[in-house]
Amino acid sequence: MKVYGLSVGPLQENTYLVEGKEGAVLIDPGDEAERILALLESTGLTPKAILLTHAHFDHVGAVAPLVEALSLPVFLHPLDLPLYRHAAEVARMWGLAIPDPPLPVEPLEEGQVLYGFTVWHLPGHSPGHVAFIHPGEAGEPPRVLSGDLLFQGSIGRYDLPWASREDLFRSLKRLLTLPPQTEVYPGHGPPTTLALEAKTNPFLLGLEWET
Repeated sequence: MKVYGLSVGPLQENTYLVEGKEGAVLIDPGDEAERILALLESTGLTPKAILLTHAHFDHVGAVAPLVEALSLPVFLHPLDLPLYRHAAEVARMWGLAIPDPPLPVEPLEEGQVLYGFTVWHLPGHSPGHVAFIHPGEAGEPPRVLSGDLLFQGSIGRYDLPWASREDLFRSLKRLLTLPPQTEVYPGHGPPTTLALEAKTNPFLLGLEWET
């Protein structure tokens, strides 16, 4: 599996283009659709779908122009549909502008397997937040596209509307059931590994690996 990343928009959100055996997908196209389209052109990849870890405006800002340009299906957990529908409105509250993300969307659910990923419902940052787990190919380590659940040295916010501290830490503990060598591609900031975060992330030091 090959992962291409772009940091986009004023909040420097990570948009990923992931190429695997089952084709390519875009994950969390947050802004700057023209840069994402340029990445597709430079790689020669044609994505099959847009997968969303959650529906905060900084993760969905480029969905509308990409759907218009590429006619892609969009996958989102149903519990985040209210956030999705109001994403443009919330962006305006931050002094930013994004186009309304298009409906309908295809539903994601716990345990679903698509395009080589397994969906884990990991709420806390938002009610319908998910992560996309890939087992790795040909001896590669597992990989997780973690959205805004876990970052290098930090974790997702839980002081936002619809967020839950209890759910977030429950989701973080579940994430640690993955192998320590799992590579983490977060929604903001650089990639990391679960082993590194378990040893150095101050928010995870009280959590333990499951056996």
